[in-house]
Amino acid sequence: MVEVGGRVFVSHAGADRAWAEWVAWQLQDAGYEVELDYWDWGAGDNFVLKMNAALGSGRMLALFSEAYFDPDRFTTEEWTAVVAAKEKLIPLRLDAASAPPVLRPLIAPSLEGLEVDEARRVLLEAVVGPRRPDGEPVFPGAGGGGRLRGMGGSGPRLPGSLPRVWNLPGRNAGFSGREGLLVHLRQELSSGSRVAVQALRGRGGVGKTQLAIEYGHRFAGEYELAWWIRSEEPALIPDQLAALAVKTGAAQADAAPGEALEALAEELRTRGRWLLVFDNAEDPAALAPYLPGGSGHVLITSRNPRWQDAAIGVEVDGFARTESIALLRARVPGLAERDADRLALELEDLPLALVQGAALLRDGLTLPQYLRLLVENIGQVLDEGRPDGYPVSLAAQIRLSIGHLATTQPAALALLHACALLAPEPFPLHACTRAVADATPDVAGLLNNALAARSALRALAQQGLARVQDGTVQLHRLTQAVVRDQFTPAERTDAARAAETLLRAAYPGEAADPVTWPAWPDLVPHLLTLDPADVTTEDGRYAACEACWYLMDRGNAPIALPRLQHLHHTWSRQLGADHEHTLWTAHYLARAYGDTQDNTQARALVEDTLDRRRRVLGEDHPDTLRTASNLAIRLAVLGEVEAARALGQDTLERQRLLLGEDHPDTLTSASNLANRLADLGETEAARALGEDTLERQRRVLGEDHPDTLRTASGLASRLADLGEVEAARALDGDTLERQRRVLGEDHPNTLLTASGLAIRLAVLGEVEAARALDEDALERQRRVLGEDHPDTLNTASNLAIWLAALGEVRAARVLAEDALERRRRVLGEDHPNTLLTASGLAIRLADLGEVEAARVLGEDTLERRRRVLGEDHPDTLNSAYNLAVRLADLGEVEAARVLGEDTLERQRRVLGEDHPDTLNSAYNLAIDLADLGEVEAARVLGEDTLERQRRVLGEDHPDTLNSAHNLEVLRADGSA
Repeated sequence: MVEVGGRVFVSHAGADRAWAEWVAWQLQDAGYEVELDYWDWGAGDNFVLKMNAALGSGRMLALFSEAYFDPDRFTTEEWTAVVAAKEKLIPLRLDAASAPPVLRPLIAPSLEGLEVDEARRVLLEAVVGPRRPDGEPVFPGAGGGGRLRGMGGSGPRLPGSLPRVWNLPGRNAGFSGREGLLVHLRQELSSGSRVAVQALRGRGGVGKTQLAIEYGHRFAGEYELAWWIRSEEPALIPDQLAALAVKTGAAQADAAPGEALEALAEELRTRGRWLLVFDNAEDPAALAPYLPGGSGHVLITSRNPRWQDAAIGVEVDGFARTESIALLRARVPGLAERDADRLALELEDLPLALVQGAALLRDGLTLPQYLRLLVENIGQVLDEGRPDGYPVSLAAQIRLSIGHLATTQPAALALLHACALLAPEPFPLHACTRAVADATPDVAGLLNNALAARSALRALAQQGLARVQDGTVQLHRLTQAVVRDQFTPAERTDAARAAETLLRAAYPGEAADPVTWPAWPDLVPHLLTLDPADVTTEDGRYAACEACWYLMDRGNAPIALPRLQHLHHTWSRQLGADHEHTLWTAHYLARAYGDTQDNTQARALVEDTLDRRRRVLGEDHPDTLRTASNLAIRLAVLGEVEAARALGQDTLERQRLLLGEDHPDTLTSASNLANRLADLGETEAARALGEDTLERQRRVLGEDHPDTLRTASGLASRLADLGEVEAARALDGDTLERQRRVLGEDHPNTLLTASGLAIRLAVLGEVEAARALDEDALERQRRVLGEDHPDTLNTASNLAIWLAALGEVRAARVLAEDALERRRRVLGEDHPNTLLTASGLAIRLADLGEVEAARVLGEDTLERRRRVLGEDHPDTLNSAYNLAVRLADLGEVEAARVLGEDTLERQRRVLGEDHPDTLNSAYNLAIDLADLGEVEAARVLGEDTLERQRRVLGEDHPDTLNSAHNLEVLRADGSA
């Protein structure tokens, strides 16, 4: 037998808080020292340490329930710790939930369905343990019973028992979810704070009223009175409170309302443990006179978010997805989880919409039929299936609120209608600072009068039609759909005009200008959503195109592409294929095709646009020349570099004459032409043009302008191609630092420069740093641009080289093979970039001893490069050099020597005698000469190469050290 008294820790799930408090109160009343987390653990306490101390200092009383055995709750850690330590665990069952197998042997008395006296007896007997009676048991036929010791009015009643004064609506048997909110409400109301007034805020249909009803029933045992006041109409509140005064005995039935309210206020000030619920109150000022003082609790439900002066706000939004799925599957037998998930997504996890949808499915509508009706006639669908306990359907709630706006706030109604055609994301009304001359009076008032805009936002929030925060307004998708469903043709036209006006007023400026970038994310969703047919002004159409440019600059061309296709198709049909606005979209759409590697489609669209602009605007119009410059880029991407160079040269000359040498368009064409010259191996000319362009852009646009930085990155590559690797490294490092600051770490141009800098580092012998930089760049490019983007594949190809240099040859081979397969598929077998990767893979195969396979791939690559790039192109010469090495490895030294001599002669002429590639060829040719017995010629060439490497690369560069070692061997062989 266990003695009465001692320490007891009450272990419970948050959903069973009412039971935990009742049990703790009874144990404390019976003389036990009780530890309950809600009573004894405060803010700042270490939860884990508190729980550990509680488990180690006494017995644990566990309240078994379905929620208690949820494996994700801390209760699992509590009971498993006690069982593992073989400590005493006292179980009590609150419902019929099945315990885990390890706990099933325990005798667990049940409190379910017991009256209060019997429940207290079962509780205390479970804690004390069984014992024989001290006296003769009461004769079973005797009356009586009475209240047990300590059961006065100051303690909680048995959970579920209702107080004498009570008028709350009946409990919803189908209520589910919201466990976290219920626990939060109870904790806040019982925390002992000065203000125990909680306002449940949220749009119509989120279940605020149902949550308040469930709270009242679940914690009914904590209150001596609970009273429900319908508060839609403030004038009706006094009579309902007067009825409460009569019910409590504070006033007579014939008392005047004012006297009754005064008496009730006095009664509540002297009482504890009462709950008042003001349901659907919308005006804090109108409700304020009726909020009582005292230590009781007040709940308010409201669509109005502005209760900060009267209550603590509790935001009630849609269900968590798991809650939505549970509700739907409980109400619709046989509904699969994936179907419930899909329906919850369509209904935005809105409880009322879910209940209405479940009712229609239960009545025989199939899920495909219901989803189709949601698209075809959402207003009618959301009018059906209204459950008991809800005064109106979701659609009816929205219609009533719209009707109120129409009579009181026409500007708010105009804003609501406009937002119904935009994205279901926050719209930045605060950003509408551009003047729009042709705005309608209601919209003009919103744009030109901050007080009018504030009033409109407040009206939308009060009606629960929109979420308003920090100058933004957001309509939920279901609300948007119901509003659109009610449009008359004239209202639809006015709403479209208002929506476009808002977008024009919020347009931050060209998407290429970094100054505008902070404003674009809030605007892009809306510019992507508005129907292209509703965009009818020049400003609106330009803004719609620029939103897509902003996305493409951030690697999101797959998102921009379908939008641009829609814009181009719609405006071509509306305006004609030759209209200026149609040709705008063609320009943007061509870039989207290119960015998504549909280069053939991009080229065809730019060629068509150029033809139309030449015919409509003339050969020398700035827009025509801009299109010609873009076509040159498309040709280069497709490997037609000579044609790209000719078109780029012609375009640049025309722009210089028409616009001047310092015009931004001229400088963009010059920067692109420098890249074409480099592609063709005219590196010195590319360098000169790049240096001139960079100097002009720095002066005209500024050092940090994106175009300036793009040219700087290209010039760094030219310097490296000419062997000025240290200068290239410095320029790349400066450019990368600026791009990270101006464009951001994930911008495609930033990542392109990072990949270039990695090449410079590797050439300078800092291979580990090159590997780290490229690994970071590759991870970002895969995430931002995709695995098949040309920039991603460039970085992957380079990284394979660095891995091999660090001895990770097999990993390098796998990466190179993947990159080559992707490039062949995306770019074609003869594309220069494909051939670049093939050349690298041939080296990896040789490194792994697969020399014959390396030779075959090298020969194929060289043949293709000679045909595509020409015999003297640096890349062609690089393939020739590598093939010479393979031939030597296979014992064909004479063939290697012939190819090596030809390659070295060409590199000296094209690249210069001190270029790193030239020096590599010289080094390998010296080895071939030595192998053929021409030791003296090998020594002379080796000494010259070493002297140049020391001067160009430095004494400690790996290539320099290799040459020095080889020269020592040659000298030794010569001496011998």
